[in-house]
Amino acid sequence: MEFAELIKTPRVDNVVLHRPFYPAVEGTLCLTGHHLILSSRQDNTEELWLLHSNIDAIDKRFVGPLGTIIIKCKDFRIIQLDIPGMEECLNIASSIEALSTLDSITLMYPFFYRPMFEVIEDGWHSFLPEQEFELYSSAISEWRLSYVNKEFSVCPSYPPAVIVPKAIDDDALRKVATFRHGGRFPVLSYYHKKNGMVIMRSGQPLTGTNGRRCKEDEKLINATLRAGKRGYIIDTRPLNVAQQARAKGGGFEQEAHYPQWRRIHKSIDRYHILQESLIKLVESCNDQTQNMDRWLSKLEASNWLTHIKEILTTACLAAQCLDREGASILIHGTEGTDSTLQVTSLAQIILEPRSRTIRGFEALIEREWLQAGHPFQQRCAQSAYCNSKQKWESPVFLLFLDCVWQILRQFPCSFEFNENFLIMLFEHAYASQFGTFLGNNESERCKLKLQQKTMSLWSWVNRPSELSKFTNPLFEANNLVIWPSVAPQSLQLWEGIFLRWNRSSKYLDEAYEEMVNIIEYNKELQAKVNLLRRQLAELETDDGVQESP
Repeated sequence: MEFAELIKTPRVDNVVLHRPFYPAVEGTLCLTGHHLILSSRQDNTEELWLLHSNIDAIDKRFVGPLGTIIIKCKDFRIIQLDIPGMEECLNIASSIEALSTLDSITLMYPFFYRPMFEVIEDGWHSFLPEQEFELYSSAISEWRLSYVNKEFSVCPSYPPAVIVPKAIDDDALRKVATFRHGGRFPVLSYYHKKNGMVIMRSGQPLTGTNGRRCKEDEKLINATLRAGKRGYIIDTRPLNVAQQARAKGGGFEQEAHYPQWRRIHKSIDRYHILQESLIKLVESCNDQTQNMDRWLSKLEASNWLTHIKEILTTACLAAQCLDREGASILIHGTEGTDSTLQVTSLAQIILEPRSRTIRGFEALIEREWLQAGHPFQQRCAQSAYCNSKQKWESPVFLLFLDCVWQILRQFPCSFEFNENFLIMLFEHAYASQFGTFLGNNESERCKLKLQQKTMSLWSWVNRPSELSKFTNPLFEANNLVIWPSVAPQSLQLWEGIFLRWNRSSKYLDEAYEEMVNIIEYNKELQAKVNLLRRQLAELETDDGVQESP
């Protein structure tokens, strides 16, 4: 298919662009296969380059011969184009609709993007499972790297290499895979160096109404326990949902078959519930007409902060089991690709100082989201404005980033990255020139040959010129476990995401710059103090030498 077939009118003059925080500007609108571009001849006006894949929905309005297109973006921005001529307006609108909903992934921009920067590091090879295992290998002699899933034949949503107990061979893993939802047998997610306890994750067991069991599964998860120790199974579904799953062939671990494990049920919502929550939240944030009381009640009714609280509470529980109880845990919901990954990732941010560094956090995204099979292509297909909702869209990753921001806000000196880093990840998960978030799992990415045909996001982010934008000036390495508060007064609306197109960040930006200047000045003074101390010590040494006979 040629993009030209979809572009009915490639160019229109005298188009007026309205967008947040900029004065209206008149210019020429151009449509290409992947971008909507508005360019003006006026001095000092920025061109608008908008990826079609960032467009969530469009509305059309007509007043006489003048047409207006309102473009609602996946990053929650709203842009208005005033187009002279009804026919041009209709053509542009239908072209945008066609180009923003392409069926084939291989027609998306990452397959056509050619970087204008020098590639210092190939991001596709920055965080391989072998490298991550190497970090642990000295400490975890009882674990091994298994290639049982090399051809993605055992579990289509797992990577080719996974970390499993050394005592369990590949044949046993194949049997366990038939007993777990989607073939997602229990694998190592995190090893706690302090006491050797672990977090494992999986899909639900397929016990069904007959109470089916699997001896190999029991042996696998028992292999993670120390003698005389109990473990915890954290099921991210409420008990009644887990019980209902048995009727569909799913279920949970029976106490009789897992006597050394205590099961805890938590209630983390999924799918359309989260999507509806996001739609309500964005709607209330965009409504500038309401008073404060009404706005606060709409914010509460969206339940967004309730979801944040539930996820953080479960992550704190998981971290507590490991660090304070000295117990290993297994985490799963139904598939093990959504709420499970939110909990395993956040528990690591609480427990593991490396996950709070830029590269450590990137490794976490790779390991616990991309390689672990979170279906980004499905979950991030639409955002808060699209009318044609499918059942699999859900802001699972955005909720995780919001939870990270909540912890970052409570511990502003413990993270090497800043809020802009999290916002950038949100934007690229929904629309990007890079191939990192394309596809739903490693198997799909392999078939699409993303490593050969697209550029990795990390290749761009990890260049020194970009890293400086994402580095937290307050960062001081903190090797302790950090325990976030989940009290209602401790959780706040993430203005940097949800209000950034409604409220100018001018004063916050100025305050941030001033803070950076103070920190830099403080470093200069500290360097002078250190230099003067050295000089004083040298003078005292010289005096001592002269006085000695």
